[in-house]
Amino acid sequence: MSVSAPSPHPAAPGRADTAFVRRAMQAPLLARDEEAALAAAWRGRQDEAALHRLIESHTRLVAAIAARYRAYGLAQGDLIQEGCLGLLQAANRFEVERGVRFATYAAWWIRAAIQDFILRNWSIVRAGSTSRQKALFFNLRRLRARLERNSGRPLDHEGRQRIAADLGVSLADVESMELRLAAADLSLNAPIGEEGDSERQDLLDDGRDGPEALVMALADGSRRSRWLAEAIRALPARERAIIEQRRLVEEAPTLEDLGRAMGVSKERVRQLESRALGRLKAALTRRVEREEDLLVEA
Repeated sequence: MSVSAPSPHPAAPGRADTAFVRRAMQAPLLARDEEAALAAAWRGRQDEAALHRLIESHTRLVAAIAARYRAYGLAQGDLIQEGCLGLLQAANRFEVERGVRFATYAAWWIRAAIQDFILRNWSIVRAGSTSRQKALFFNLRRLRARLERNSGRPLDHEGRQRIAADLGVSLADVESMELRLAAADLSLNAPIGEEGDSERQDLLDDGRDGPEALVMALADGSRRSRWLAEAIRALPARERAIIEQRRLVEEAPTLEDLGRAMGVSKERVRQLESRALGRLKAALTRRVEREEDLLVEA
């Protein structure tokens, strides 16, 4: 039977978060033998009362860990909610016989749940999914602040290189993440200018070909198709048949099948196909060179 995480959102977000944290801090702590008995009761016989006591006594841990991630600009209540889900995961997986305190084990699950939530929601662009990219995302501010505090000056190239070495990422990764953490997402529909008549999306380069280029591409394609058709018609009958059946249909027959139908070996079909392709290439090359000469004369 599943048990839902305690919700920090029963009322208005700000008051609800404060009330949740206050209740979490008032929950009694458990002795080692108490938490072991509660965890065993939940895992052994799905005792929901034991699970509730175990969860409620550790919600202060959720609130404390969630508070460390306030700088990422997400609602504190959402961080707490995700942390509670991580706490439930810890309760479901905790093994008493390993001799580890539940808080030590649960902290990892709470932190992982909150970090995953931040990575999913901090920006519309994913910040990275590898373990090193995650470490860079969550440690760059702290490492930068420490280096700037020790050196007494803003982070420089040497400092970025030290961060890259410490976290096992490239210097380009550090520079890219630094820029992303410094800038928020901007809406393409955000107005620009004093009058606000234009939007950011109006300044984006289309990148597609213009009408003239599209017309020229269609004309070139039509001309090349015509040249190819003329070159195929000029081939000897057997070579033309091989090209039409091997190159101009979606499901081409095998060399062996075609040879059987034409009364020759598959090796002979391969030779004829190769010779026909050579004739086509030569014919098209001559046609292109002739067109270029006409353009030069004009």
